[in-house]
This record gives sequence, structure tokens and C-alpha cells, in this order.
Amino acid sequence: MSAKVRVRFAPSPTGPLHIGGVRTALYNYLFAKKNDGVFVLRIEDTDQNRFVEGAEQYIIDALNWCNIPFDEGPGKEGDFGPYRQSERKDIYRDYAKKLVDNGHAYYAFDKAETLDNHRKEHEAKGKTFIYNWHNRQKLDNSLSLSEEEVKLRLAEGEDYVIRFKSPESDILHLQDEIRGDMEINTEILDDKVLFKSDGMPTYHLANIVDDHLMKITHVIRGEEWLPSLALHVMLYRAFGWEAPKFAHLPLILKPQGKGKLSKRDGDKLGFPVFPLEWKDPKTGEISAGYREDGYFPEAVTNMLAFLGWNPGTEEEFFDINELTRAFELGRVHKGGAKFDPEKTKWFQQHYFQEADDNFLAQEFHKLLKEKEIDADLDYVQKVVEIVKERATFVKDLWEQGDYFFISPTSYDPKNTKKAWKNDTSEIMQELSELLKKQDDFSASNLQENVKAWIGAKEIGFGKVMQPLRLALVGAMQGADLFVIAESIGKEETLKRIEKAISTLG
Repeated sequence: MSAKVRVRFAPSPTGPLHIGGVRTALYNYLFAKKNDGVFVLRIEDTDQNRFVEGAEQYIIDALNWCNIPFDEGPGKEGDFGPYRQSERKDIYRDYAKKLVDNGHAYYAFDKAETLDNHRKEHEAKGKTFIYNWHNRQKLDNSLSLSEEEVKLRLAEGEDYVIRFKSPESDILHLQDEIRGDMEINTEILDDKVLFKSDGMPTYHLANIVDDHLMKITHVIRGEEWLPSLALHVMLYRAFGWEAPKFAHLPLILKPQGKGKLSKRDGDKLGFPVFPLEWKDPKTGEISAGYREDGYFPEAVTNMLAFLGWNPGTEEEFFDINELTRAFELGRVHKGGAKFDPEKTKWFQQHYFQEADDNFLAQEFHKLLKEKEIDADLDYVQKVVEIVKERATFVKDLWEQGDYFFISPTSYDPKNTKKAWKNDTSEIMQELSELLKKQDDFSASNLQENVKAWIGAKEIGFGKVMQPLRLALVGAMQGADLFVIAESIGKEETLKRIEKAISTLG
């Protein structure tokens, strides 16, 4: 690659960033870093009617949380700014005019009502109205009007748009890094609007001009932009510029049924489709986010990387640096990738189990504080080490080990019926007396002495251990009983046994 690789992620600030957008950003980031290039964030906010307050900051926060920060963009000014299209609008008029002057575009004065009538007439005959080479000479534009008439109408401030003049009959050869070679006959293309009389460009013009001025070498974007590829390539040719290489990524599909993954799918099946929680500033509606649902960013990026790409090996766990080394555009799939919420949990469980116990303890400590439980961090880490194996999220540590911090408030009825018999309170009282005598309250010593006592009494092991578990945990679950007793300490152990006797006896 001769020129320095420069890629861009160009979202519109119209709401929260969908994980499909995050994946586009991720692939751009990986490609840039793999090739020692630059990853640019450009905010495409030319459509001010759809602008949503807070959406731009959300996009930036989401990229940072996913560990895919941009190199240039709003707040990280490089040599190619500004990076918001609304701050670049003065640039586009000159380029639109340039296309008119070189014969690749023209002024069109058609009223919306007139075009609507044309559409209806065509529909009545079972045809589709397309504004292009076969009818543009008959419509209200600078191709059908005299030069004087055009100048007069522009001078009088009449509303107009600038349309691209699609070639009449040409076979366009297009190349995509993922999909290979394609051909399209320009006869079927319409003359797209590039510029409006309100001084704002359409997406197509702004996009091309910005990519050129920002020296973008590779445009890696979603499959939904594939129908625009022909126009974009023709625009580069019309300006006499070298086009970047294009790569169109496959869609992320619904877990069930057909079509593109949507927020509705997440709401219905109970998983987020946004990286961070989003509160709609107009309605106040809150949409779930992966961060707030307890996912680790590395689990989300690993999952997203595999939605449409694979390294060609059996390996599935890659941190961001490993993804960078392994990523190749040529290994991105053409077909859509079905989203699997369970697979995301599977990645999360892996990264949770791999996480440093001290880090997990600090995260769990925050959760305990929210529950107004004041616990020593070293003790919290000890609990994490004991219960971590069955957890996927930090919140699971509470569900798996709440009894390390609070005494049972109730006892599982089904297990109580099974474990607490007529003589159980008496046995538990005797066990309590035995435990009072233990100066060494370590798990190993407790196990040795309690087992010896059970053996000497010649009673079934379950007759003691099951009610003891109920007393300490409140249910037939949890860690090794002697480990629990050592962790909560002698005083708390005896207190819980006493409470169980008085409640269940």
C-alpha cells in the first residue's frame, strides 16, 4: 500500500449507536491498526432535522468503552478537520458548482408536486418514474432550459437542486474488497440530488468530498451502502480524483426469523443492541446497554469481530491486539451473520473467568456498596475466588455468594421439609456446642472435627450437613460448608445455627 492507510467511521448523531455500527467501527479500527494507519471519526450531521442531543457524545463514549478509540475526530483535531459535516457545509457548494461547470451535474428547478404527479402517472401505467437520461431533457432543469433562463432563475432566488448527470449508456466496472468484481449498466441509475438550495449537500456529495479531502484510502462500511457504490465511483471520476478502495460488510441478522437485527429483537428476546445504555431525550425511554448489563468490553468486541469474519483457525478468543494482528478484509464473509445472544454470554463467561480476581473484587465491592454492605476488600476477593467459577457477570457473584455477607432471611421450603426432621434441632444444638469449643476455626480443622463427631454419633452425614447448609445459606446450594463457616467466622456461624433452630424447630 503506497499511501498511508486512512479509514473513517462516519455515523449520524440521530440516536444511540447500534452494535452493527460498532462492528463497522471495529473493522475500520482493526484494518487501520493492522496497516499502521489512522482511524478517523467523522460525524455526518448534515440532516439537522434528525439530530439528537447527546448522540455524538454517546458515539464517542461507546467507541472508547469498546477499546476502539479514534485517532482523529471531534475533540482530537488532526490536519483534516473540522470533523463534523455541519461545520464543513461551506466547502460543498464549490464542489457542486464544479460538477455543473464540467458538465457532470445540472440545476433542476422541478417542483415537488410536479415530480409527484409524474410518479403517479407512471404508477398508473405500471411503470416506475426515474429522473435520468431518458426524460431529463423534458423536465425543468438547466439541460432543457437556455443559459439565460437558468441565470435569471438563479438570480431571482428560485429553489433548485443540483443533480448528478448519470452517463446515458455505460457499463460501470466496480470492485469491492469483499465481494469482488461487479458490473452495472448506468442506464438504470437515476440522477441523484447532490446539493439543495438551502445550502446543504446530500449525503452522497458530502461523503465523497470529505473522503477525498481527508485522504481516506479505504471505505469500509455496511452492506446497505452497496446500492450507492456506482454513484460514488462515478463522482470520483467526475471530479478526476482517485477513488479509495471499497469494502461492504455483511448485515447482522436477527436471531430468529429474517431481516436485519433491530432494537425490537433485543426488547423481545431480552438482550441489548446498544453498547451503552441510552435514555431518549424526547421520550425518556431507556434502552439497555451491554456495559450496564454487566458485559466486559473485550467480550463484546470479540463477539462482534466474529459476526461476519473469522481468522481461518479454530481459535475464538482474541483480545483487541490479537484481533488486530489476525484481521484481514479478505476473510470477511459476503453473507449476513446471525446474531446469537447466547454466544455473547459465552464470550462474557470466558473473559469473566480469565479476569484478575483483584479486578473482580473491586467491581463486586462497588455492587456491595450499592447494597449498603460494608465489606473489607480482601474478604471480598476471598469470596470472589470461592464463587467465581459459577459466575458470568459481577452480579452473579452476589447471587452465588450473598450468604457470605448476609444471614439467610428465609429458608427454602422444599429443602426444609426434606432436611429438617423432628430430631434436627437437637442435633444442631449439639453441633453448636461442638463448634463453640473450636479455637481453630479453619475449614480443614472444622471438617476433621465435625466428621469425627458425626462418625462417633453414628448418624448419617446428610442428617447434619443438610440442615447446617440450610442454617448457613438458606438453601441447598453454595460453596463448601466448612469454607463458608471459616469465612463468616465462629460468631456468625453460631448465630445462624441458633436462628435456624428457633425459626425451623
